[in-house]
Amino acid sequence: MNAARDLVAELARRGVDSDDSSLTRALYSTDASLYRVLPAAVARPRHRDELEAVLEVAAASGSSVTMRGAGTSIAGNAVGEGIVVDTRRLDRVLEIDQEARTARVEPGIVHASLQRAAAPYGLRYGPDPSTHTRCTIGGMLGNNACGSRALGYGRTADTIVSADVLWGDRKAAPGEVEARLADIVARDLAHVRTGFGRFTRQVSGYSLEHLLPERLSVPRFLAGSEGTLGLVREVTVGLVEEEERDLLVLGYPSMVVAADAVPALLAAVGDARMVACEGLDARIVDLVRARGGAVPELPRGSGWLFVEVAGPERAAALPALVGVSGALDSRLVGSAAEAAALWRIREDGAGLAARSLGRPAYSGWEDAAVPPERLGAWLRDFDRLLKEHRLDGVPYGHFGDGCVHVRIDFDFSGGPRAFREFLVACATTLREHGGSLSGEHGDGRARSELLPLMYDEASLALFAAVKHACDPAGLLNPGVLVDPRPLDADLRPVLPVVVPGPLAEEVHRCTGVGKCVAPAVAGVMCPSYAATREEKDSTRGRSRVLQEAVTGGLPGGLADAAVHEALDLCLSCKGCVSDCPTGVDMAEYKSEVLHQTYAGKRRPRSHYALGRLPRWARLGAPMARAGNLALRGGPLAALAKAVAGVDKRRSLPELAAPRFRKTQEVARLATGDPDVWVWADTFTDYFRTGPGLAAIRFLEAAGLRVGVIEEQACCALTWTSTGQRDTARKILERTTAALTPYLDSGVPVLGVEPSCTAALRSDAGLDVVTFAELVTRLDLPLPDLAGLNVVAQPHCHHSSVLGWAADEALLRKAGATVTRVPGCCGLAGNWGVEKGHYDTSVAVAETHLLPAVRTAIEADPRTVVLADGLSCALQLDDLAGVRARHLAELLATPPVD
Repeated sequence: MNAARDLVAELARRGVDSDDSSLTRALYSTDASLYRVLPAAVARPRHRDELEAVLEVAAASGSSVTMRGAGTSIAGNAVGEGIVVDTRRLDRVLEIDQEARTARVEPGIVHASLQRAAAPYGLRYGPDPSTHTRCTIGGMLGNNACGSRALGYGRTADTIVSADVLWGDRKAAPGEVEARLADIVARDLAHVRTGFGRFTRQVSGYSLEHLLPERLSVPRFLAGSEGTLGLVREVTVGLVEEEERDLLVLGYPSMVVAADAVPALLAAVGDARMVACEGLDARIVDLVRARGGAVPELPRGSGWLFVEVAGPERAAALPALVGVSGALDSRLVGSAAEAAALWRIREDGAGLAARSLGRPAYSGWEDAAVPPERLGAWLRDFDRLLKEHRLDGVPYGHFGDGCVHVRIDFDFSGGPRAFREFLVACATTLREHGGSLSGEHGDGRARSELLPLMYDEASLALFAAVKHACDPAGLLNPGVLVDPRPLDADLRPVLPVVVPGPLAEEVHRCTGVGKCVAPAVAGVMCPSYAATREEKDSTRGRSRVLQEAVTGGLPGGLADAAVHEALDLCLSCKGCVSDCPTGVDMAEYKSEVLHQTYAGKRRPRSHYALGRLPRWARLGAPMARAGNLALRGGPLAALAKAVAGVDKRRSLPELAAPRFRKTQEVARLATGDPDVWVWADTFTDYFRTGPGLAAIRFLEAAGLRVGVIEEQACCALTWTSTGQRDTARKILERTTAALTPYLDSGVPVLGVEPSCTAALRSDAGLDVVTFAELVTRLDLPLPDLAGLNVVAQPHCHHSSVLGWAADEALLRKAGATVTRVPGCCGLAGNWGVEKGHYDTSVAVAETHLLPAVRTAIEADPRTVVLADGLSCALQLDDLAGVRARHLAELLATPPVD
């Protein structure tokens, strides 16, 4: 019998949810690192007692156990060949003790969730990694994670009060392992006192300083042990008071010069407390700007330090800091919103740095740390090493703690040799600066082999003794810290590519930073994951499956059932295009997979019916009234839905009668030279004519001459989203030929439906403008919307491709109170009406949209619900009975009391 099947069967008998399917194994084959290891099975415990069952099953079978939180490990700490344990369902806050300032939590609790739970008490958890929206406290304990504010609030180890641990040695009596650990260190006290805890970011290896008799704390010792010694079932952590902080930004000619300034800044803070001192490279900021992101004003420079100061004396400390900084320029950020925007850029540093060079950049050597007084010297040596090895990297990170993050453009075309040579050279040079291979990410598979270059033989012997005392059978995360795997084994980038074409490179944009698996989304990405909380339904999960497919890990390649199961609930919302720091475009990948899978083959019925909707709309327009009547219900409607692959619970959108370009309002428009051209997309022309007619009324009322483009010009979106790419390409070529003369005339061309406008802009490069962009550009007068509450659901493509800032600014300028709904409406064009998607579509709508609309209307029945996209409007009508308005309709005909 298959060994993995035996594991799953035994785990199931013990009540543990587990899986060994090719899809699940692909999802958990890597974390946010360069390493790829297929697990035998994945366990997903829901109760802490199930961890004991996992350990017992593993011990009986000889299988290894690798603990995993959010899967954001960058060093390969969370991949393994045996049982990978996903702890994210162990996510309860068990107790918050306000008086003691502690929180007792399960290991899978997300950092941000703990912060929300502590906030009502005026408390917060101190360390805050950039992955705080999704990383787990258990994962933070495993790595001894720190984050930007560890400078002021301490590392994870500094917060640990107590822990409930299942040691690898299940036969040990209570307290026996703890006694063994204390005895190991007692035999070599002088060595431990001088070799460990030398500076705050000495994270590599085991933190033996916490086993010294004068500071004995086994729970704190566990921080940074990377799941190699025991499984943590519960942990109590210390909290700190939330406080006001000021952000000072200092500009420097380079990151090296910024690093030189750190010691003086640390010494000059006086009676205030420096909470953070972060370095940011200009290349990261340039990438944000290039992708259309907003960047608050920064002082002059090519590198910056973000210095955050707290305490009652902070106002007095700020001038002193500027005085000793040696900066080219400085700025005290006065707005909380601007400060938050700058911190978001810093938090996205890992993903942005991976795309900010001429070729893909990787982790592997990404969090070395030195005492802060050595930071400038270390960075100069590091720059020299990059040049010697013909590499480039973007440094940033926790400069106040001496910890530097970087992504490096390793060339794996010739295999892993260059990668190994560079890491060995860096580790050798780092030793000269008294540094640590890891300052917070842990050693994992990337650096464990390098520990002999940092520690002497006596220290390594202590590590081996500790491992044997806690996990004598070596079941827990083998290959990490003790008896390490080679650092160039199991590397993902060296795998051969078996699928030709650019898709194979594109799917590797995902580096696993996991922003898409944050429980609470602020943008669009990733709506299906927000509804299901399943890894396979996240952008990262889908990317992992596609990576397996293009490198031969799935036997069916792109046609493998695992690929199509992972892509099935992708709404093609393009939220990842704007929200993912690495710029993943899962909608494009899905389209290409469908194209390659069904090329020359029979397609699903919905591809013919919904994917070619513009064609059927044109054919049905002359008999729209009769068709609408026939399809409103009854057997004909049921038959039509069955034939088209539409869920029977969905309403069918009705054709407009007459269509937009046949209305009297359009017919009366004067011919000649207009001030604005209106492009009639399929949805505006054949389904929802109101927004187009309202746009004409508003523009004419502003004194503009309006013309409607006569040529039939389709954006091909429905063909693209269903993978009919050859046809889509031909349609876009015709559309480009039709619209180019209008665009070249210098007269603005207005797109009414945001999904179609976005498709022309992203797929054809045509500068068709949105209604808000046009009104803003021409500075047209606005109606008075003072006192009006507007709940707005921007279409996903509007948010991700076009940007919704102009729309929001117009509404606020007109006096409206605006609530922007994050996430997706859940319909997503053809996806939400297809058979098999209805329940998830409703669940997506219930994550944000429907609760927001219900709450707003209950509080103020006059609330206007704004939805420019046809999909969003249909979803609101179908699920909430709410008629949504387009921005043009609202401005052309504002509500009256």
